Amino acid sequence: MNEIQEFFATYPPNVQDLALALRKLVSSTIPDAVETLDRSARIVGYGFGNTYANTICVIIPSQKGVKLGIARGADLPDPKGLLEGAGKVHRHIAFAEKADLRKSGIKPLLRTAVAAWRVRSAK
Repeated sequence: MNEIQEFFATYPPNVQDLALALRKLVSSTIPDAVETLDRSARIVGYGFGNTYANTICVIIPSQKGVKLGIARGADLPDPKGLLEGAGKVHRHIAFAEKADLRKSGIKPLLRTAVAAWRVRSAK
């Protein structure tokens, strides 16, 4: 078991399974992203470097479910209405069960987040 699996194992079994399934979805959608565990923040980040500015998304487990935080999600188009939250910068998608991972629009939203990062980083 690697450190991220061990981290997810500290949550209830249903949350652990959901987090691992979400991890697989994120990794398959953004295969070249760097995966980083931030134990103190209790998140697993994905991006193109270990800095906040290079973050694309984060997996945020809790005792009842998992959220996929999208960096700068407030600036992204969300035609499927998946993003939640009232923050000025970031948004998230909440997942309560594995079936939620099949919602239409998750992968395109992640790809859009990557494209937006590429535009920002080219400046």
